[in-house]
Amino acid sequence: MKIEILGPGCFKCQTTAANAEQAIRELGIDAEIVKVEKIDEIMKYGVMMTPALVVDGEVKVAGKIPSVEEIKNWIK
Repeated sequence: MKIEILGPGCFKCQTTAANAEQAIRELGIDAEIVKVEKIDEIMKYGVMMTPALVVDGEVKVAGKIPSVEEIKNWIK
């Protein structure tokens, strides 16, 4: 499983990444977390607001920090 955090590396993006890491730990699954900070790469997903979270190529949320529970539901 590949989880991508889209954003410039701001506090909200860091929080989203931390929540994703916690969700993975709590579920005990093997997943790769990749931070995508280049605007041209972010635009390829059609995301206009960050942070955004992408699971296996599918945008799950954009423009807000997802909770650990939300992320767990998306990656189960």
